[in-house]
Amino acid sequence: MEPTLEQIFGTYMSWKIDDTTWVINFMNGTENMYLLEGEEKALLLDTGYGVGNLRKYVERLTEKPVIAANTHYHPDHSAGNGEFEQVYLSRGASLDAPSVETPGAVPFDLAKLPYPDYEKIYIQEGDRLELGNRTIEVLDVKPAHCNSSLFYLDRGHRMLFCGDELEAAQVMLFDNSKNPDAPYDVKIRLNHFKENFLRLKELSDSFDYLLPNHNGYPIAKSYIDEYIGLVDSIFTGTAVIEDKLNHPYVEMDPGADKLCRVRYKNASIFIEKEQVMKVYGK
Repeated sequence: MEPTLEQIFGTYMSWKIDDTTWVINFMNGTENMYLLEGEEKALLLDTGYGVGNLRKYVERLTEKPVIAANTHYHPDHSAGNGEFEQVYLSRGASLDAPSVETPGAVPFDLAKLPYPDYEKIYIQEGDRLELGNRTIEVLDVKPAHCNSSLFYLDRGHRMLFCGDELEAAQVMLFDNSKNPDAPYDVKIRLNHFKENFLRLKELSDSFDYLLPNHNGYPIAKSYIDEYIGLVDSIFTGTAVIEDKLNHPYVEMDPGADKLCRVRYKNASIFIEKEQVMKVYGK
């Protein structure tokens, strides 16, 4: 029997990373959200697809008041924002908004959520989310995977939450904003991608593991060097380019026929082949 959309997008599993940090897994095991408890509040990182049942699920995990924040403004991470009165997010969300807010971008009616006109609270580098004896630092991210990413650093628990800018298996670096006015220059994107990893490398003494939103958690810090090497290998023309994507969700993308996978050691990206060839070996 085929699962319903609600079962695919809105059935959750959860388990503890430590005594006050939950991973909430959905999308048939392919995606994670995180719930961080302090002594006074809990922080939910990302809100899923907007099915409408996430908040009740989260409130069964914690008795603390829940505040919500986005790692970035893509539909699988922020379409559920309307379950909350307020959400913290990057100002870059305005550029990625069509990916969430365009009719048909999400298979659910977001207007039916409790707070479709929720308050957007913009945060940036240097801001801190205080949960009560637990401080989460906000780090700016240069546009690479998207225009609206933020990193969240929890020095006390030695965790770095990196959204979709870093995954074990691959990162999507093609333009997925659905916004024709959003800037996209492949050389700039790749350089931003590398600069974000160099920033993480500088901070690596502050965390033990990286916690992405897809393809498992936690992942080793060694991926940082491998993604830096991936960018370098593109510019030197030594990265491996594969036309076969080997990823069922990416293969369903309307623009999948234009994409390729580029590999270096354990790191890989999906990117438009025509774009990457503009800088390959140059």
